[in-house]
Amino acid sequence: MVIREDIRTVFKKDPAARSTLEVICCYPGLHAVWIHRISHLLWERHFYFLARLLSHISRMLTGIEIHPGAKLGRRVFIDHGSGVVIGETAEVGDDVLIYMGVVLGGTALEKTKRHPTIENDVVIGSGASVLGPITVGKGAKIGSGSVVIRAVPPGATAVGVPARITGPETSVYTGPLDHNKLPDPALLVISQMLDRLSRLEEQFKAHEELVSGHGKTPQGTVLKDEQIYSLLKEIVDPEVGMDIVKLGLVKEVIIEGSNVDINLVLTTSACPMIEYLKDQIRRKVLNAGGIEKVNVNILDEPWKGDLFKKQIVY
Repeated sequence: MVIREDIRTVFKKDPAARSTLEVICCYPGLHAVWIHRISHLLWERHFYFLARLLSHISRMLTGIEIHPGAKLGRRVFIDHGSGVVIGETAEVGDDVLIYMGVVLGGTALEKTKRHPTIENDVVIGSGASVLGPITVGKGAKIGSGSVVIRAVPPGATAVGVPARITGPETSVYTGPLDHNKLPDPALLVISQMLDRLSRLEEQFKAHEELVSGHGKTPQGTVLKDEQIYSLLKEIVDPEVGMDIVKLGLVKEVIIEGSNVDINLVLTTSACPMIEYLKDQIRRKVLNAGGIEKVNVNILDEPWKGDLFKKQIVY
């Protein structure tokens, strides 16, 4: 039975659901979908006024506006739902998860297909807008607050305003609720540009030292911690446009002979720039000479213990 299937879908996609009675009585997204099925049936039988009236009543009761002409597949779940708008020619496939504030809107005034087609297993984050007669492919994910105006390939992730597409091979997004792991394609491009700039600067310095007759630090000489901090100031976090020392990300430098341990503290272990920053730190310190090995550690709980007291061992 379709109603039982809808209830099971709520339990599957919302960990807050506790009982069947609660789901039936307290989930406006479920109510909106049930009422839409009736209004859509009326619409297909050309009872346009009754269909629109029922849709309007549903909007007043649930805060969700679904045009009776829109087509919804099976097991569609609108979580929370307030502010969701689904236009007349929109088509939503099976097992689609929609969060509050989502708009499936049109971009034309002609009476043609002007709303998006959402294929099966798509997740649309809260506040996202998908506009125009575009297709969001099967299994795709739309980040919260994104504005999608171009087609999204199957399995891809769209993030930003306007939304940019990342392929599934670059996404660390693992589930419908892992919104904190959405990739940022714009940030990725910036980090690549900064990485390229850093490499060009190193090549320019090497050429300048060759011309002036001053080479790198002799291999028998180990860099001091002040020198290492000076090198780290050249590494910019592309998310905020500031160097990592000024941001306070570098909390400890430990020198043991020709080996260096650098401890970083990030606001979250899921920071998308972790590998980029690690690579920049290793390359920057190793290229200065006198250092054979650089270890970059991420401190998950920097407030515990005396981790930040500088220890310098020669």
